Amino acid sequence: MSLSRADRQLLALLRGCALLSAVIVLLILLFLLRESWPVLRQVPLLRFVTDASWHPVDGLYQLTPMLSATLYSTLGAVLLATPLGIASAVFSRYYAPPFLAGLYRRLIELLAGIPSVVYGFWGLITLAPLIGRLHPPGVSLLTGILILTLMILPTVALTVDAALAAVPIAYVRGAAALGLSRWGLISGVALPAARSGIIAGIILAAGRAIGETMGVLMVAGNVVQQPLSLFDSVRTLTANIALEMAYATGEHRAALFVSGLALMLMVLVLVGTAELLFRERRYD
Repeated sequence: MSLSRADRQLLALLRGCALLSAVIVLLILLFLLRESWPVLRQVPLLRFVTDASWHPVDGLYQLTPMLSATLYSTLGAVLLATPLGIASAVFSRYYAPPFLAGLYRRLIELLAGIPSVVYGFWGLITLAPLIGRLHPPGVSLLTGILILTLMILPTVALTVDAALAAVPIAYVRGAAALGLSRWGLISGVALPAARSGIIAGIILAAGRAIGETMGVLMVAGNVVQQPLSLFDSVRTLTANIALEMAYATGEHRAALFVSGLALMLMVLVLVGTAELLFRERRYD
C-alpha cells in the first residue's frame, strides 16, 4: 500500500527524531568517556573494584560501595513501588467511582510534580528520626529506599493506568460475555494485555531511581561503605558526584566522570534487558 505525501513526511520526521535521540545518547557517552579518559588511561578498570577505599586524592578509586548502594536502593524502591503502583492503577481504573478515580489521578500527578529536594527534606526531618528510633542513625539505605519509592511510585501508577486505559474495549466485552468476575477480567485479560506498558513504566521508574540525586543525598547518610544491612548509612554514585564535583580537580574530577559513565552504562543495560524481554515475548 502506497503512502500519502503527509504519511511520508510524518515518517521522515519520526525517523529524524529517532536518529536525533540516538545521536544525543552517543554524544553523551562520548563526552563522559572523554572526561573520564585522564584517569582511565592510567588506572586499570579492575582498580575501581579492588582498591581499598574511595580517596582519589591518594590514588584510591574504589567505586564498589557506591555502586552497591545505587543498585540496592534502586532495586528496593522498584520492588516496593511496582506492586503499589499497579494496585493504584487497578483501583482507579476498575474499582473507584469516576469522581474518586479522577481525584485520585490528580493526587498521583501532584506527587509526580513534587521536587526531589522536598521529598529529601521531608525524609530528613520526619522519616529518618522515625527509623532512627528503631535502629540508629536513621539516615540509612532503608530511608533512601523509602524516599525513592515515593518518588517513583507516580511514574509506575500513571504509566500502568495509561496502559490499562489502552486495553481494547473488545477484550473487556469478551470477558463480560464469558461471565468473568471483575478480578477475573483484571488478572486474566487487562493486566496481560497491558503487560508491555507495565514493563515500560517499571523501566522508567528504575531509570529515575538510578539517576536520583538530591532526595537520596539528604537521607542516606553519605558514608562510603559497603552496606551490610538496611540500617547502614550509604552513599550512591549520584550523591558522590554532587558532593565532590564542586572541588574536584585533575584525576579526582575524571574519576567522578567514571562514576557518571558507570551510571549511564547501568541505564543502557536496563534498557537493553527490557528490549530483549520485549523481543522474546514478541516471538513467543
